[in-house]
Amino acid sequence: MLSYDEAAARVAAYAAQLHYCGIVQRVPLDQAQGRVLASPLLADSDQPPFARSTRDGYACRAAEASSHKQLALAGATRAGQPPAGPLLPGTAWEIMTGAPVPAGADAVMMLEHVEAVNGRVRLLPPRTIAAGENIVAQGAQARAGDELLPVGAAIGFAQLALAASCGYAQVDVFPRPRVAILSTGDEIVPVESIPTTGQIRNSNGPMLAALVAAAGGEPWVLPIAADAADALDAALAQAAEADLLLITGGVSAGKFDLVEPALARRGARFHFTGVRMQPGKPVVFGEFPPSATDLNQNQGPAQRCCLGLPGNPVSSAVTFLLFAAPLLAALSGRLDHGPRFALARLADDVKGKAGLTRFLPASCTFAATTGALPEVVRVAWQGSGDIGAMARSNCFLVLPEETEVLHAGDTVRILLV
Repeated sequence: MLSYDEAAARVAAYAAQLHYCGIVQRVPLDQAQGRVLASPLLADSDQPPFARSTRDGYACRAAEASSHKQLALAGATRAGQPPAGPLLPGTAWEIMTGAPVPAGADAVMMLEHVEAVNGRVRLLPPRTIAAGENIVAQGAQARAGDELLPVGAAIGFAQLALAASCGYAQVDVFPRPRVAILSTGDEIVPVESIPTTGQIRNSNGPMLAALVAAAGGEPWVLPIAADAADALDAALAQAAEADLLLITGGVSAGKFDLVEPALARRGARFHFTGVRMQPGKPVVFGEFPPSATDLNQNQGPAQRCCLGLPGNPVSSAVTFLLFAAPLLAALSGRLDHGPRFALARLADDVKGKAGLTRFLPASCTFAATTGALPEVVRVAWQGSGDIGAMARSNCFLVLPEETEVLHAGDTVRILLV
């Protein structure tokens, strides 16, 4: 059985060679949040298109201002007005933040650093100013035609703002990968049902659908499959068109854990079956060939990924974040694939478990004081079926395999959700 680090390396290597061959889509900018660029974003003009002031104050020649002589006010410009000038020697120009700097000026004195009397201004000694201070030069950020964002960049608020600044009303994006979600087990009933003794509602389906959507995929929740070979075979046949298949339940070593044999009957090749981790030890990662239809149409990934996730909800969530999310990111065309980790300071002592990397529900403040890491505290839980503990968490505390105990104040890794 692989260690977590070994399993993560296999998933990362596999994700690195995945690519999606679907037709590129062009979407309005207001619908591009969470999508992935399929064409590079180019600057339509110099950025900024003119030398602009970064402060309210007075445009000047730095050498003149630093002599502390009085400079006559020659005019004023606010943001949105065209550039003025040229600035005559011995003068200054009142200017607002974002306004174009007049020709001939090479610096901007900040308003609070200046004495202004009777139409004249003077930089207060002993302060001096250097050429270029409080000015962003034309083209300092980019030149017209420069690539600002590459293919594979995920589109968030900052990328939307950049695209808007360059006049992109529409952007080219990759299609969202379709992710089939199959919950298995005779004990699983639909959410709207009232469970009888021995039954539980299907919490994994909605949870995984939300995780898939947040990661940029298109969730496709299949009907619950019973613990029977023919039921699993039918469900897998239905899911054959998906780019990624997630199966929850039926991946341990019990009598009714039938998922692995069912995948093998579909021609799956397994990269690992089980990982030394808690929760999530029975996780299975494999692939099976694409359908004949996709081969003919040259669409979809070269291989179809499949992950068998443990049925307990916390295990299912952890293994999704660690293994499914990187695969989904790659299928989405994203450049960054890996799960997201951060550092924090541990609030209390926590014991490890020999031979297992542990991922424990935890709560992190994410509000550290200056110079200090955020503090993380373990959330009490009753095992990998404790959905309430997971719902009260905002991360998972990582205990490496060789760890016997972590002490309060130690710097630790957390898995972000």
